[in-house]
Amino acid sequence: MNVSFNKREPVYVQVVRHFKEQIATGNVEPGQEIPSRRELANQLKINPNTAQRAYKEMEEEGLIFTEGNSPSKITRDEKVIGMVREELIIQAVDSFITSIRPINVPIDELVGLIKEKYKEDFNE
Repeated sequence: MNVSFNKREPVYVQVVRHFKEQIATGNVEPGQEIPSRRELANQLKINPNTAQRAYKEMEEEGLIFTEGNSPSKITRDEKVIGMVREELIIQAVDSFITSIRPINVPIDELVGLIKEKYKEDFNE
């Protein structure tokens, strides 16, 4: 597992985002076991309490679940998975809009450029 941490946000928030991205992109499967809190802390070279806080946050958001003493697993709830994907898309769009707005590009031109670039990058 490879995560590049920035200094702007708490590490546990970045760990949660990493898992959300992995869920949204299908890199982890619904019901898939994830590393224990201690294993995650070792893999990412973070404090075990930080890993614990990230897991607590993910459990509260319904991203992962833990049954008894079994390892934690990614949610199987398709609604939660869909909401995670939508959340990440909205965040990316908001960031894009914030960065492009000062240029005052007409919306039609912008949409055309996005379609063109998207097709070009993904060979559609």
